[in-house]
Amino acid sequence: MNDTNASEAPLDGPLYKGVKRRLTDALTRGEWKPGAAIPAERRLSERFQISVGTVRKAIDELVAENILIRQQGRGTFVASHNRERELFHFLHVVPEDGTKQYPDVQLQSFARGKAGRRTAEALRIAPGDGVYRIRNVLRLDAVPVIVDDIALPAQRFAGLTERQFRERRSTIYNLYQEAFGISVVTARERVRALPADESVAALLGIDTGAALLSIRRIALTYRELPVEYRVSLVNTVHHEYWAEIGG
Repeated sequence: MNDTNASEAPLDGPLYKGVKRRLTDALTRGEWKPGAAIPAERRLSERFQISVGTVRKAIDELVAENILIRQQGRGTFVASHNRERELFHFLHVVPEDGTKQYPDVQLQSFARGKAGRRTAEALRIAPGDGVYRIRNVLRLDAVPVIVDDIALPAQRFAGLTERQFRERRSTIYNLYQEAFGISVVTARERVRALPADESVAALLGIDTGAALLSIRRIALTYRELPVEYRVSLVNTVHHEYWAEIGG
């Protein structure tokens, strides 16, 4: 069996990296939907004219990146967003005992506006481009702990409405996936300390100027395309930032 063909040859670099890019392209096009099984490794090896071992190595990387999920005896599936996935991979604020829990999310505001410099840079759009601006309050054990300010590029979320956002069936990232075909596969976060302004202090029930943890997140879909810019302001009196780092 040849390791390349003219119609769908892997790109420059190791062969498995080329196969990984081809698989990512197929996911980006929506060839396999969230929750669906991808073809068996043997079928993919025939499609790409490449060895099964090379295909497996490409899939291994996508599994490690939580883009694909292997299920013993069933096959390999496209990761889909649900409460468990969001809790495990994207929620990093926990009480001091470290117990993770899914927050009660309450929408405070929803509006369309224009991207400022920082938002435009984070989303790789032009300053002044349309964005949806969303503010949520997140409660843990009925106590307001986090204020989330979310910016979404209007072009990629065309037609998003406040009612659609408020009445979503599941998580925010599940809404992106089901309604707009946008899968958040990874995120980059930066943290720093900031004082609470008057509006955030009122929402969290704390004094203006109290110290908060600011978490700036850029959520990315396939090909590292940014699809969400989120600033979370966290009251850390009884909560802390927690992340597990693999060795």
